[in-house]
Amino acid sequence: MSTTPLRIVVISSSVREGRFGPTVANWITSLAKEREDMQVDLMDLAEHPLPHSLSSGPGEEVAAELAKVSPRLAEAEAFIVVTPEYNHSFPASLKTLVDWHNTQWQAKPVGFVSYGGLSGGLRSVEQLRQVFAELHAVTVRDSVSFHNCWGQFDETGALKEPEAATLAAKTLLDQLTWWGKALSEARSRTPYGS
Repeated sequence: MSTTPLRIVVISSSVREGRFGPTVANWITSLAKEREDMQVDLMDLAEHPLPHSLSSGPGEEVAAELAKVSPRLAEAEAFIVVTPEYNHSFPASLKTLVDWHNTQWQAKPVGFVSYGGLSGGLRSVEQLRQVFAELHAVTVRDSVSFHNCWGQFDETGALKEPEAATLAAKTLLDQLTWWGKALSEARSRTPYGS
C-alpha cells in the first residue's frame, strides 16, 4: 500500500447557536493530525451555508459556495463525520451537504464521532450508516461517542479523562486508514461505477 498520507475531511455538522460540535471536531482533528499517515482538512458546515432547495443548475451564489466545498469532498479519500443528535437524528445541515453531492462519497470510507445526552448521538450514526450506504460509501464499524458530552471536556476543550475516548479514536482512525488506502488503490485500478 501507498505511504502517502490519506486525505481526510473531518465534517463538523452542527450549525446550531451555542453548539458543542467544534469542541468535539477539534479534538478528533488534533488526534488525526498527530498521525503521519493522515492529512486532515476540517470542514465546519457553519461556514458553508448550503440551501435546502436542491437544483441541477444552482445560481451564482450557491455555485460559489459549492466551489468552496465540493472540491474538498472530491479530493478526500476518507471522511470523519462529527455529529450531534437532534430529535433522534442528525442535523439538517449534514443532510443538505450530503444531498448536494453524489460521486464525492462513492467508494470512500466514512467514520463517525457522535455526541449528545444519554445516547451519545448513536441514533444519528445509525441513520447516517443507511444514508451513506445509499451513496456507495463504506462506513467503518467502530465509532467514538460522547454520552453527556458537556461534562466530559474542560473549558479548554480537552477531555477530563481521555484514556477510553483516545483508545476508541485510535481504533476508528486505524480502520479508516485501512479502508481509505484499500479503496483508494481499488479506485486507481478500476474507476468506481454505481
